[in-house]
Amino acid sequence: MMKGMVSLVTGGASGLGKATVEALAKNGGKVVILDIQETRAQQVANAIGENVIVSTGCVTSEEDVKKAVDLTKEKFGRLDNLVNCAGYAQSHQVYNFYKDKMTDLEHFNKCINVNTIGTFNAIRISAGLMGKNEPTEGGQRGVIVNTASTIAMEGDIGQAAYAASTAAIIGMTLPIARDLAPKGIRVMTIAPGIFETPLVSYLPEKMIDFIKRMTPFPSRLGKPEEFAHLVTSIIENPMLNGEVIRLDGAQRWFPL
Repeated sequence: MMKGMVSLVTGGASGLGKATVEALAKNGGKVVILDIQETRAQQVANAIGENVIVSTGCVTSEEDVKKAVDLTKEKFGRLDNLVNCAGYAQSHQVYNFYKDKMTDLEHFNKCINVNTIGTFNAIRISAGLMGKNEPTEGGQRGVIVNTASTIAMEGDIGQAAYAASTAAIIGMTLPIARDLAPKGIRVMTIAPGIFETPLVSYLPEKMIDFIKRMTPFPSRLGKPEEFAHLVTSIIENPMLNGEVIRLDGAQRWFPL
């Protein structure tokens, strides 16, 4: 079903995005990677082949996202899927009473800018090109898959910024799905638990072990290819729309 489909993947140079690029290309698709990590993104593209190209830029920039969408149209003639994987996470408590110091507002702003505004920016710019597609027999013109986090629902100490930014992605999923429904564009969001990606590299080993214990089955971190598998399943299933899917092995957080 995905053979010949054209996808734009933000954050496609590493982690969940890289696995998604590989899965889409393996299934016969063509992919444009939008990422600020130009060297890594090009390495991913080179390893896969001519059906993957790179557009360097940041999801928070209107100019950069427009450039990526224009490149998609120029090279492949259309856009069928947008997968938003670009993200930013850091852990900062609101106030450190031991040091009598509040967190820098910049940490909160960056999470909101990259995760929330970046996701919305990519959606609004990509939707126009998707809407020009000839509809399938079922009336579909495109699919958008966003990435949030289970932290949006069960954030722990120091995760206020990341929780807020990803909760906003969850909150706008259904309204945007309804906005784009008349054009046959579906919108879904995946809320992963903790996966083996560079985004969680700042976590100490003690925290990683705790996360594994809080995951009933399988009791481990998620694998990027499992996220990518869900992305392809969403694209292939036309009844999935306006919903958030947890991908976490029944992981639930308990206070430390």
